[in-house]
Amino acid sequence: VDVVVCGGGPAGIAAAIACARQGARARLIELHGSLGGVWTTGALSWIIDSADKPGIMAEITSRLDARDARRLRASEGKNYAYDVEEMKLLLDEMCVEAGVDIRLLTRVVGAARDSENRLSVVITESKSGREAWHAKAFVDATGDGDLGALCGCGFDVGHPESGDVQPMSLMALITGLQFDQIEPYVGGSMTEPKQRLFALMDEIGVSPSYGHPTLFRIRDNLFALMANHQYGVQCDDANAITEAMIRARREVHTQVAALRTLGGVWSDMRVVATGAQIGIREGRRIHGRYEVTGEDLLRGARFEDAVCRVTMGIDVHSTDPKKTKIVEAKPHRSQPYDIPLRALIARDVDGLLMAGRCISGDFIAHSSYRVTGNAVAMGQATGVCAARAALSDRLPHEVPWCEVKKALDVINGVTGPMVKKTGGRYIKAEQADCGTNCLH
Repeated sequence: VDVVVCGGGPAGIAAAIACARQGARARLIELHGSLGGVWTTGALSWIIDSADKPGIMAEITSRLDARDARRLRASEGKNYAYDVEEMKLLLDEMCVEAGVDIRLLTRVVGAARDSENRLSVVITESKSGREAWHAKAFVDATGDGDLGALCGCGFDVGHPESGDVQPMSLMALITGLQFDQIEPYVGGSMTEPKQRLFALMDEIGVSPSYGHPTLFRIRDNLFALMANHQYGVQCDDANAITEAMIRARREVHTQVAALRTLGGVWSDMRVVATGAQIGIREGRRIHGRYEVTGEDLLRGARFEDAVCRVTMGIDVHSTDPKKTKIVEAKPHRSQPYDIPLRALIARDVDGLLMAGRCISGDFIAHSSYRVTGNAVAMGQATGVCAARAALSDRLPHEVPWCEVKKALDVINGVTGPMVKKTGGRYIKAEQADCGTNCLH
């Protein structure tokens, strides 16, 4: 293949689709049994910062609407709830339509560089045994930066002074409720609905480990519940993650059982499913050719090689349960800011790009750009850059920005439509005519 994308979550599916639509042969490797990552395996059910994200994010939104699988809160058009099972099916369809080679139930366990410090092989394990995958370019969309770490990239984790990471949370899908009967407790706002739900749970003796418990309405009788924090768990500690999932699952079921004892509108409340993977807010941040910083948020940074504009504010969930069970205070108000392509290109190993929450950024910036609407936009850009590099025997950092931008403009609908070859594969976009002032 030309490009291997590791991780089939929001960033990974976008990278693979964008890559394949450029005419490159894209292989998408995913650990779990469905595409979507935290969207599906994690049962997140809620997409943040999706507005003003053209291209693949807009396409996903439109196709969810066509399935009646999305619910938008009119007051906050950049965030919406979606049906997890419909999302699984949609992502399968989009990747197959684009010609992506999908491999599920496969874990990346190793990587190798050549004599020129270029990533050349990733090693995986699955029911098919141990396998090696060669490619001309690679994308780390694992969330935790697993591929970057395996191939020798430098990275940071957690708070720069303490190393503490934001807590994990396990999502649950809930049925047996009717929206018109529990509306005062439903919503993503940080004010009254969450406060009412917390007060009710606290009153009946199941005070949640997360101080802003939230019920998201997916359908009138289907909800997602986020009501737990699992503190001090590192992304690379399997024992600690196991314990966190056991604690979180027990807490969710205890909460729901207690609410059910109230009777009335809560009498039929049941857990339909919990996430097969706990939601990890913070993993490795791989060192790139630019580091997005808190200062960039405060000044509303603009970059020539911007791949998306982030509107999500600073959102550091407390690392200390004794201090607060909610989010840290926000002493400064961030402004909408750009993510540059350079932050998506690895600094220490050639041939590697990153997309999603493992890109190059500091602790504060990460708390903002980590949400999944931005992950899709980042993935789309890395897919284009990786394809351009692979198809022309260049490294990702050697592809001029104006060439990437021209292809992104096509995907984003700024210029003409994509054209398909016979058989459904997308035509490779023509080489951009880059001037001497183009950013490399």
